Amino acid sequence: MKLNDIRDNEGARHRKMRIGRGIGSGKGKTGGRGQKGQKARSGVAIKGFEGGQMPLHMRLPKRGFNNPFGKDYAEVNLGMVQKFIDAKKLDASKDIDHSALQAAGLARGGKDGVRLLGKGELKAKAKFIVAGASKGAIDAVEKAGGSVEVFAPKKADAKADAK
Repeated sequence: MKLNDIRDNEGARHRKMRIGRGIGSGKGKTGGRGQKGQKARSGVAIKGFEGGQMPLHMRLPKRGFNNPFGKDYAEVNLGMVQKFIDAKKLDASKDIDHSALQAAGLARGGKDGVRLLGKGELKAKAKFIVAGASKGAIDAVEKAGGSVEVFAPKKADAKADAK
C-alpha cells in the first residue's frame, strides 16, 4: 500500500447538495423552499410567531422572582452528616467545613458556602465551620458536645461595591 492509494471508505463522504442549479439537479427552481410566501424569502426568523395571534410563551402566566443578590448556599442537614460519619465518609475528629463536605459528596454547589440545618439527629461530637446555620442546628451540635463557627461570606470584589 502506498500513500497515494489511500481512499475513504465507500459512502463515507457525501457531496454537498447544490441547490438552485437547474431543474435537472432535483433541487432547482424553488431550491427546496416550496412556493412563494414568507418562508420562501431570505431573512426569515419566525420562531415563536403564530400568525399575529398572541404566542403561547406570552399567553402563559409568569411566576416568581429571581433575586440577583441572593446567596447560593449548599444546604446540609445534621441527620445526613451523622449518616456520613457512621459510614466513615466524614471524619468527626477533624473540622467539618465546605471542602470536607464536598469531598464526602454531601454538599453540592453552594458557591457562597454551606448552611447547616437542624433536620435529623447528631450524636457525634464535631466542629463545624460553615457560612450559615439555623438556630436548631447550632443547639443540636452544642448538645452533642460540638461547636459551630459561622463566618461571614466573602464580599464581592471591592470595585463592585464602589459603583
